[in-house]
This record gives sequence, C-alpha cells and structure tokens, in this order.
Amino acid sequence: MAKIKMKTPLVEMDGDEMTRVLWKWIKEILIQPYVDLKTEYYDLGLPERDRTDDKVTEQSALATLKYGVAVKCATITPNAQRVKEYGLKQMWKSPNGTIRRILDGTVFRAPILVDGITPYVPSWQKPIVLARHAYGDIYNSVESRVKAGQNAYLLITDNEGNEVERKLIHSFNADGIAQGVHNIDKSIGAFARSCFNFALENKISMWLGAKDTISKTYDHRFKDIFAEIYENEYRAEFERAGIYYMYTLIDDVVARIMRSEGGVLWVCKNYDGDVMSDMVATAYGSLGMMSSVLVSPDGKYEFEAAHGTVTRHYYKWKDGESTSTNSVATIWAWTGALAKRGELDGIPELTAFAKKLEAATVATIESGYMTGDLIPLFKREGVTPVKTESREFLKKIAEKL
Repeated sequence: MAKIKMKTPLVEMDGDEMTRVLWKWIKEILIQPYVDLKTEYYDLGLPERDRTDDKVTEQSALATLKYGVAVKCATITPNAQRVKEYGLKQMWKSPNGTIRRILDGTVFRAPILVDGITPYVPSWQKPIVLARHAYGDIYNSVESRVKAGQNAYLLITDNEGNEVERKLIHSFNADGIAQGVHNIDKSIGAFARSCFNFALENKISMWLGAKDTISKTYDHRFKDIFAEIYENEYRAEFERAGIYYMYTLIDDVVARIMRSEGGVLWVCKNYDGDVMSDMVATAYGSLGMMSSVLVSPDGKYEFEAAHGTVTRHYYKWKDGESTSTNSVATIWAWTGALAKRGELDGIPELTAFAKKLEAATVATIESGYMTGDLIPLFKREGVTPVKTESREFLKKIAEKL
C-alpha cells in the first residue's frame, strides 16, 4: 500500500531512558511502514537539554505554537541525584513545566479502557477525565535555603520598583527553606473555559476542588474566577446539556471520586493534577494506560504519555536483563498527534489510521498479549506475557493493525 502523506509536520520531542527506546521502536514498527512521517525533531533528552542550557525545550514549545501539533516522549526532571549521575551544569526545571508555561494550556488525561481489566475501585464504571492546570504553582516557583536568623518576605513592587506590599512569611530561628509560587488571572480564566468547553463537548459534569479555606487568596481566586465564568457564560448551556458544575474542597472531591461511578471531569490545580492523574491512572489499571494532551487557549496541541521515563526498566534493559515495559500511553501520544494533524490538515486517512492503531492496541491486550503490569489486572484466561527486548508487544499490534 502507498504510505499516507502528511502536509504539515508534527513537532517531535524525543525523551529519556526506557521511553526513548520505545519511542524509536514505535515509529519503526507501527507508524513509518504506513505513514510518510514528517516531523520537526527536537531532542529533549537530558544530555541535550544540558548541552543547550535548556534552550532546546523552549525551541520545541515555540515550534508547537508554529505548527499546532506536537508529540512528546517522557523526559527526566532532574533532582540532585540526577545532576550527579549525568554531570549536569545545574538542576534544570521540568521540561513539561516550561512547555506548559509557553503554551499556557490545559492538560486533559483520561484512562485507556480495555475489556477484561477491572479498576481497583469497583464502583468506577465510566472514565474519570482529569483536567490539570498547566501553569504556575511549584512548576514555576522560586525557592531558597534560609539560614537561622534570616527573614523571608513576600514583597510586591510596581513597575518602577517601588514597594507596594510587604508581608513577613517567617522569621527563621533555625535553618529552613522558602518557596514562592504565583499564578495569573488570565491563565486561570483560560483554564476554566477550556474545562467548561470540554465538559460540554463530552456531556460530562465537572468538579473543581481546591483549598480556599486555608489558601484564602491563592486558591480562593481559582474558585471565584471559575464561578464568575460559569455564571456569566456557561450555566445555561450546562443546564440544557443536563450536566452540572460543582466546586468543593479538594479533600471532599477526593472522597466523592472514590465512591463515584466515574463519568466526570475532575478539574485540578497544577500540582494536584500531577499527583491525582497518577492515582486515577493506576486505579484504572496502570500508569501506562492513560492518555494525556495539553491544549492551549488558541488551539495548539501537545500529546504525551502521562507517566515518566521508566528508569528502573531502563537500567535493567541496559544490563541485559529482561523487562516488560508498557508502551500503550506512548502509542496514544503518537495516535493523538496523528489524528489531530489529520483533522486539522483535512487528511481523513491519517486520522483513521490513528484510530485503527488504537483499536489494534486494545485488541492485542484483549486477546491476551500484554506487559507485566497488566497481567494481575486482567480477568480472563489465556494471558501471554510479552518482553520489552523482543519487541513482541509492538509486533503483535502490527499484526492486528
């Protein structure tokens, strides 16, 4: 068959460790035999980010603004141990945080459902879609070590540097730490509208949780902006659609989620969404079974896996040991990007191919071929474990495809 032609390239962001290995295989086995793949390539592997002083991350985000659709491999956010391991110049910030700041988008994550895999939470019969704000909080924070006898202040100045407000954070009588976080109304408003639109398009109710009883300015601002936009722009549409919007405390949302049947859009601030998306993914089956897409207010898309670089498997694989790494979420990053590129460029064959690849992946698991993380969750007979090094899972998908 002739390969499917592309018009506009995808922005391709390569990554780190085991997911970088799988990234190459997915392209070779599942995509390039069928698609005349066009990408603008950026290496976001940690060595290249260090070599370019992290400029490559910014360049990849700006390319996403230019071309409209990106696909990203999982990347390392270095801690002190990683700085030593890789001999880094400094502890570079999260590449996801940098990209999200430039795109000012919302991350939507949803479980990939497979017949035969039952969620750990028995009441969850429908997908829980998690919307994560993609700006601010600790991902764009400023931090400092503080010595005993020093004071930390929250200082606000005008454009000329004149002091507007000064608040004492803490007088340190012992060594400690301080952190400053921020957000902006415009980003919170864009986040709100993205979530309300998603809820309407998918006809699912929407829950927002924060901690305004404790954070009476920062978290309360999220509550107020969402309420204002909902009342002025979305309430009537929600009522016509038979769905609702609810704000409550984050701990109450967690309790409600655990006893719900699913089928809701759970809206989270940045850090809450980072943590809770992993919880939801694991409870539905595996971190390797969750899709993730960052959507900017002006309709730019960055598709990625919701999990990390699978470090433990990577070092076992490098040492010649056998592993069984789930590649499904990384496949979904590619299929999501290809489907959106086909949609935006008017190439229905490309979108159809992406959907068929997803169907072939699900069918492969349902037929009994799966990675080790899924085996304890699969409630049918006839399971065949697959190993990373043999590429057997990807080859079985290719057969189904």
